[in-house]
Amino acid sequence: MSRGKILVVCGPTAVGKTRLGIELAGEYGGEIVSADSMQIYRRMDIGTAKATKAERAAVPHHMLDVAEPQENWSVARYVEEASRCCDDILARGKLPILVGGTGLYIDSLIAGRDFAENDGDAKLREQLNARFDALGAEAMWEKLKAVDSARAEKLAPSDRRRIVRALEVWTLTGKTITAHDEETRRLPPRYEAGCIVLTYADRAALYARIDRRVDEMAEQGLFEEVEALLRSGVPADCTAMQAIGYKEAARALRGEISRSDALDLIKQASRRYAKRQLTWFRRAEGALWIEWTGEPDFAAAMERIRTSGLTAFD
Repeated sequence: MSRGKILVVCGPTAVGKTRLGIELAGEYGGEIVSADSMQIYRRMDIGTAKATKAERAAVPHHMLDVAEPQENWSVARYVEEASRCCDDILARGKLPILVGGTGLYIDSLIAGRDFAENDGDAKLREQLNARFDALGAEAMWEKLKAVDSARAEKLAPSDRRRIVRALEVWTLTGKTITAHDEETRRLPPRYEAGCIVLTYADRAALYARIDRRVDEMAEQGLFEEVEALLRSGVPADCTAMQAIGYKEAARALRGEISRSDALDLIKQASRRYAKRQLTWFRRAEGALWIEWTGEPDFAAAMERIRTSGLTAFD
């Protein structure tokens, strides 16, 4: 059976991924599948730069607004749900276009990774957590080292969740999580992907674009969005509220910092995140890199894509 064929539009924040995805969907009969770890959450629209209602009306979008902010989503759950979306799009003769900046989500979906945590046992996990409390972090780390030294060396003794998960996999399967991951990596990828990476040729131009995006978010009502989430009962310490833009705005709403200082912190954190994203996407083999030199020229980008052979899926 041939692999499903998908397009990927990725890159750092604020480079025009959403717009290019929509252009591609229009030309190639596609539907958008979001690959953003924060856009899955409902009522978090401005701070995540989610596609607008008009954009969603123009092209079907998937994996937006699929979770409440209080929920903790793992990459395994994302792969499970997003692959279901991609398979449905393919079955209807359409092209899935994966759009976003969360590199781990993108790579994991393409690979179709079978994550070990899917095979978990809640009762065993509870027992291991109780043992962690009784024996302490160092002792549990030593137990992991005794059966899977390779994984233990990658983890700090304080990394409770991953240590417990690794011991859970070992207890249930008799196989280390290191061995499980190695076997998974040897499997052929689930999808054949053509990858487009957007960025700016000049890093300063990218950072200026990010700063402008943050100012626009404030004008659109970022602080009001965060205030509404908190008033609705969303805990300030939940995973979703630790996203860039949300935790800083929450601090301002609590009076810990000014709104101006919050925006400066959001810009700084966003620039750092963009740098990490670029580092991740440089690993993409065979990707078509489109580097803006001024305002994004989507017509020129589409022409490059047409002539690149990227959509031929050889």
